[in-house]
Amino acid sequence: ARARGAGARGGRAPHRMPSAHSGRLEQTQMRTRAERVVAPAQRPVTVAVMIVRSAGVFVVSALLEIGGCWLVWQCLREHRGWLWAAGGVIALGLYGVSATLQPDSHFGQILAAYGGVFIAGSLAWGYVADGYRPDRFDIIGALICLAGVAVIMYAPRR
Repeated sequence: ARARGAGARGGRAPHRMPSAHSGRLEQTQMRTRAERVVAPAQRPVTVAVMIVRSAGVFVVSALLEIGGCWLVWQCLREHRGWLWAAGGVIALGLYGVSATLQPDSHFGQILAAYGGVFIAGSLAWGYVADGYRPDRFDIIGALICLAGVAVIMYAPRR
């Protein structure tokens, strides 16, 4: 006769799911991959590092895209020569690569969030490169867009 709880594999108990009291499996399944890998005491630092890295990738992406468009603009509108356009095409190609460096893998979400960075970055580029002085409505609009970036990219999700 088999011992109580013994499974079909020669006396070993069958694999059972953890009880509802432990809740450990459910918590583990709901965590992101980064959270499962990192110890709880290190989690805030890791999240902060991921946010800083993501923001850095957004800044690099903005410089490449806005700079690339500006170089093409300089060629076609300011008649600066085709080398400016060639530089712009290279920068725009690198922009396409830079978006893939984001830690999240959802293209639509990253591109939607990047739109807010693009808006703020374009105003900053215009100020630095072309002498455009944003008014208070430009600044308020850019801040609203950046708040949207923060919600889309960094809000806690399950």
